[in-house]
Amino acid sequence: MPLRDAKRQARSFEEVRRAHQWEVVEDYVELIADLYDATGEARAVDLAARLGVTAATVNNTLQRLVREGLVRKERYRAVFLTERGRALADRARARHEIVRDFLVALGVDRETAEIDAEGIEHHTSAETLDAFQAFLGRVADGGTPPD
Repeated sequence: MPLRDAKRQARSFEEVRRAHQWEVVEDYVELIADLYDATGEARAVDLAARLGVTAATVNNTLQRLVREGLVRKERYRAVFLTERGRALADRARARHEIVRDFLVALGVDRETAEIDAEGIEHHTSAETLDAFQAFLGRVADGGTPPD
């Protein structure tokens, strides 16, 4: 297989690095939104338990999210998303659902699709997500997927 054009290949790697930088941010704001929607609050201790990380890791990451303008923390209180944080959480959740539903439509069991979507969602372009949605729409309408 011939090598790709160097500039195109560099752009691909740059996109992957960018996605890696935002993975943790997106996971946190999505989980904060999920906890808040389900229980009315998002506590650091719950984030640590659900992410499988230490309280110190959560606190460090929350400080980053505060600096990014995505969350606000109040001493001895839960964590709250800002408008920007909620918008990012909603976009991340939508991407996750599209990827998960696409994998399920391909025949992947739902639990595996949930796990795989956690990684894939951060590295999927808008163009690919649109294709996934179009595929899901065709399947839902009883059509057959393209060859």
